[in-house]
Amino acid sequence: MSFIIRGRRRALELLKSNSWSGFGRGGGETFISRSSITTATTTTTTRSPTHGIHVFHCPDDVGIVAKLSECIASRGGNIQSVDVYVPQKKHVFYARSEFVFDPLRWPRAEMDEDFRKLSKLFHAVKSVLRVPDLDPKYKIAVFASKQDHCLVDLLHAWQDGRLPVEITCVISNHERGPNTHVSRFLQRHGIPYHVLHMTKGNKREGEILKLVENTDFLVLARYMQILSGKFLESYGKDIINIHHGLLPSFKGGNPSKQAFDSGVKLIGATSHFVTEELDSGAIIEQMVERVSHRDNLLSFVQKSENLEKQCLSKAIKSYCELRVLPYEGTKTVVL
Repeated sequence: MSFIIRGRRRALELLKSNSWSGFGRGGGETFISRSSITTATTTTTTRSPTHGIHVFHCPDDVGIVAKLSECIASRGGNIQSVDVYVPQKKHVFYARSEFVFDPLRWPRAEMDEDFRKLSKLFHAVKSVLRVPDLDPKYKIAVFASKQDHCLVDLLHAWQDGRLPVEITCVISNHERGPNTHVSRFLQRHGIPYHVLHMTKGNKREGEILKLVENTDFLVLARYMQILSGKFLESYGKDIINIHHGLLPSFKGGNPSKQAFDSGVKLIGATSHFVTEELDSGAIIEQMVERVSHRDNLLSFVQKSENLEKQCLSKAIKSYCELRVLPYEGTKTVVL
């Protein structure tokens, strides 16, 4: 049984109280079904906006923020936040924008093209766009030596969905037995664990490069090996490290004991990019905590390890959220 219904409002009123159905179109009159209108109405009202992030680094100029806003608004997007940094007496502009949009109105390919034109207009040094719900997660490899605290923390954060990454493998120069917590975790989640025994003359960097060739960046979670300049050049992507202390203090082995024996009142952790010069890369994140004469070496170490875990996790999260931008070669802007 079918009825010819004129007017969309009248159609909706009738269909709310009836179960009529129809088909076809002719003479300006439309046969419609209750199910088709219900489905269409539901789809329109329940579709959630998609979240996008854009970072911009270019020479400073008049009207950059206005053009960024216009680019997003002209496609029906809505800006949620904008962080802008223009250093004093520097002809440099940094911005990070978060916005929501409808991917049906603004397809990903068109979005890329719109921001490419904006980048060209302002001669951008860096213009990166990310849509977390649509783009693949960052692929990372995690490096660790004997100490587990940073590695375990990252694995649990990944399992809980607090880190927007895909861990492709864990690489170590240290054996872990089959019944250890780390080994069982990796096996349960299907994450490969590669043990590469090293000597002073053979760091097995060629093998490592093959294992990480499909990654987006690397994480050194208390990896007690130095990566050579040749490795860094061959890999060609960012590597994030965690350092025990506020750089440049207490380099080398057993830093907690060095700090403890020195009677420091503040301990810290530093996450930074890896460069050929040891522990000298641009700093991403630092954290501190007060200690006192009441701390023994055990409590001192526990506090230090907690800082390292938090600092490394926050640095990775900031990096994945496009908050970290290079500044003057040896610094970062974290928006």
